[in-house]
Amino acid sequence: MKITSLQENLKNGLSLVGHIAGKNQNLPILNNVLIKTENGVIKLSATDLEIGVVTNVRGKVEEEGSYTVEAKIISDYVSLLPNQKTELTLKENKIEVLCGNYHTIMKGQSAEEFPLIPQIERHIFHKVKAEDFKKALSQVVFAVSSSETRIELSGILFTIKKNELVLTATDSYRLAEKKLKIESNVESEADHKIIVPAKTLQELGRILASIKNEGVDEKNNELMFYYTDNQILFVIGETELVSRLIEGQFPDYQQIIPQGIETKIAVQKSELIRAVKAAAIFSKSGVNDVNLDFPENQNKVVVSSSSGLSGENISNVEAEVSGRDNGMVVNYRYLLEGLNSLNGDNVKIHVVNGNAPCIMRAASGDDEYLYLIMPIKQ
Repeated sequence: MKITSLQENLKNGLSLVGHIAGKNQNLPILNNVLIKTENGVIKLSATDLEIGVVTNVRGKVEEEGSYTVEAKIISDYVSLLPNQKTELTLKENKIEVLCGNYHTIMKGQSAEEFPLIPQIERHIFHKVKAEDFKKALSQVVFAVSSSETRIELSGILFTIKKNELVLTATDSYRLAEKKLKIESNVESEADHKIIVPAKTLQELGRILASIKNEGVDEKNNELMFYYTDNQILFVIGETELVSRLIEGQFPDYQQIIPQGIETKIAVQKSELIRAVKAAAIFSKSGVNDVNLDFPENQNKVVVSSSSGLSGENISNVEAEVSGRDNGMVVNYRYLLEGLNSLNGDNVKIHVVNGNAPCIMRAASGDDEYLYLIMPIKQ
């Protein structure tokens, strides 16, 4: 194998794939990146057996071949090289790297031991704007459960319709839902539901951010995805990510979205965030409780907290309040994460009563996003 590429191209390619190659004691080859040429194209690949990432790198192939090198070593080294023509040559089961005045030899492992990254058929495609998807992902992924007891809650539910994708995440204490417009070549009008691991989508989000930083062209602005019963493939520009899906039944969350709203509040987001942060200082350790009260005919939100150890706090925030005098106790961390994920300067809060979940939405401009938070039972 003998290839030539600009240092910047190699560095970007290695940063895209090398992130998932970790410290695997049982299978050391998973710590490596596969460098392979195929029909005159330079391909870089890495996998942890759950997720596989492949990207094409611009360059010249003088001799075909393949080899694997430890991802961290080659990434760290290439990132230090000057942005000049960089030559990689396989010699006697080692990689020789030449760039300007730099010369190094790296030991690695044969490509024959590297696991195969699954191939997925691409008959049915779904297409979404990459920037829209990245933003939607940031609005839901934080609500995924970190507990391993309910595996189906450790991913994001994709509800795939003909022209719409609904992303939903919940840890059973709060729920985030975002709707996105997509293009598909699907004939069926039936909804399809799959659960994609949060780890996969965090990796995809990192890739989308890296590609954006390189400069967006039309090819890099569209995210394509394809799926089977147990795997999903994302394609953006010259990079592909394939992952296993989570088996299990996602909760029928539509049943917990409250109906019959009795109190409606419109409030400035930044002022509510400030008041919640102030109350958080005096919330009970481990409980993270703050009280929200909406006194009738007073057009304000009262945010309060008290702790036997630290003291108490009460803040009044101007708001438009209509309906009954309802109050509730919530986890301030969940509340702040929801507020920060809402677009715009103002938010709407809809409450049934202190024992039912409350709904939060942007006051204008984003009816496609819903955040729901469960109260702390007294």
